[in-house]
Amino acid sequence: MNPHRFDDALRLQAVAEHRWRGTPSAAYWNMVGPFGGSTAATLLQAALLHPERQGEPLALTVNYAGALTAAPFEVEARPVRTNRSTQHWTLTQTQPGEEGQPVVATTATLVTAARRDTWSQSDTPMPAVPAPAEAEPFAASSGVEWLRRYELRPVRGPLPRRWDGQGEDSLSQLWMRDAEPRALDFCSLAAMADVFFPRVWLRRATPVPAGTVSITTYFHAGADELAQTGTGYLLGQARAQEFRNGFFDQNAQIWNEAGTVLATSHQIVYFKQ
Repeated sequence: MNPHRFDDALRLQAVAEHRWRGTPSAAYWNMVGPFGGSTAATLLQAALLHPERQGEPLALTVNYAGALTAAPFEVEARPVRTNRSTQHWTLTQTQPGEEGQPVVATTATLVTAARRDTWSQSDTPMPAVPAPAEAEPFAASSGVEWLRRYELRPVRGPLPRRWDGQGEDSLSQLWMRDAEPRALDFCSLAAMADVFFPRVWLRRATPVPAGTVSITTYFHAGADELAQTGTGYLLGQARAQEFRNGFFDQNAQIWNEAGTVLATSHQIVYFKQ
């Protein structure tokens, strides 16, 4: 059986201590460069492959310094401190620039942690929304390949039907999962934390250029809870809090169908007037 396209996108080859090499996947291409979620997942994958890695992902911050091209890249994943409960990482993705000198495309920090069975409580209940089967799937446009990799079913806040500058709010809720079934893991969850369209498109109802500058994803679920979710739908919710001087922030929550919070995220996004 052919490997899943997401696993192809995550394929890395060890080339030296702390260093891996890969190639951006055409299957997850955005309008300019790869889908940011697949880039975040690739950096996370490098740390997960590292023989010194301890614990599971807890917090991943990815900073997009520049767009990747289709050329091969390298990722350096380096553990900088290991404590009893947490391990701290720096990650850097580079591509060859002029005269073959490496140019930084993406930087990231990662915290992995040993999860312990302790008191737990959720203050973020899953909103009441129609079931996935009751929501119409989003039809991906022909020019954005990565959207074809996901089944997205908006229940609130789809893209505006008319780009008339009359948007009312930035809240979106949608069911999502891989279009080709694949069991959920940390890498795919990191990617899906970034599937939401720029909030400025909804709030302004104007398709201005926009792109993520930095995103932090917090993983609240462990590997066992992700395995229990399997290939089921996830409910994602995203909204902005402030649009100002060319940047806005966006927070998001992701639940599984059982109503368990799997991840939350926060990002800052550039937009052009």
